Amino acid sequence: MLEDLKNASAKTVGTKQTLKAINAGKAVRVYLARDVDEYISERIKRECEKNNIPIFYVDSMKELGRICGIDVGAATAAILREADRKEV
Repeated sequence: MLEDLKNASAKTVGTKQTLKAINAGKAVRVYLARDVDEYISERIKRECEKNNIPIFYVDSMKELGRICGIDVGAATAAILREADRKEV
């Protein structure tokens, strides 16, 4: 599943962009780091549940950031529908 995120042509990285994609109906799969702040974790879980989007957990923010190709940690990321390749 992590390879899917790494190779996705359309994705978001970060809490704000991921929440925006979820609420716009563009996210098909969300990745959440296990070591994020509980407030962020609960907010992402609630929105994913409301929109029937599966969540996949990654061990750490550092690992999620690396998978997304950035040099800093990432709390969340999402794969977008192919039709939604434009930036969210």
